[in-house]
Amino acid sequence: MADRAPGRVTIGRIVGLFGVRGWMKVYSYTEPRDNLLGYGDWYLQGAEGWHTVRVEAGQRQGQGLIAKLEGVDDRDRARAWLGSDIAIDRSQLPDPEPGSYYWIDLEGLRVRTVDGVDLGTVSHLFETGVNDVLVVHGNRERLIPFTLDHVVQRVDPQEGVIEVEWDPEF
Repeated sequence: MADRAPGRVTIGRIVGLFGVRGWMKVYSYTEPRDNLLGYGDWYLQGAEGWHTVRVEAGQRQGQGLIAKLEGVDDRDRARAWLGSDIAIDRSQLPDPEPGSYYWIDLEGLRVRTVDGVDLGTVSHLFETGVNDVLVVHGNRERLIPFTLDHVVQRVDPQEGVIEVEWDPEF
């Protein structure tokens, strides 16, 4: 993933071209996937940094999504955005339900055991199909299941801490 701009959340990526009129194949990180198309303005990261673009149209295409940006009317212009991350302002996301968290809000939090042992900082998360996993960097890398009330006992974004029931030797 490319460097994230402050205050922005990466929600997808331009992964291919579709046709000759500027349409692009888009991979969405949102759930459900087509939520990505509901944001009218995207930030795309190009060679010279982040650029604001307006989504002219978008739709499901087979198993994926395609999108058309304003001013991108041919395959050559669309190709310039190939591989670009798609971001939006964090403020555009709705507040999560109580007990739910956006990954972006967990990244950078300190992780400690319920006994107060510091394990490090959340680098990023990934999903396994069963549960999400915190990747914690400290004196070594740890993979900790993000299972609320089982492993994860408390999340306090204001304090900047996730408290876990975890053996620090593991």
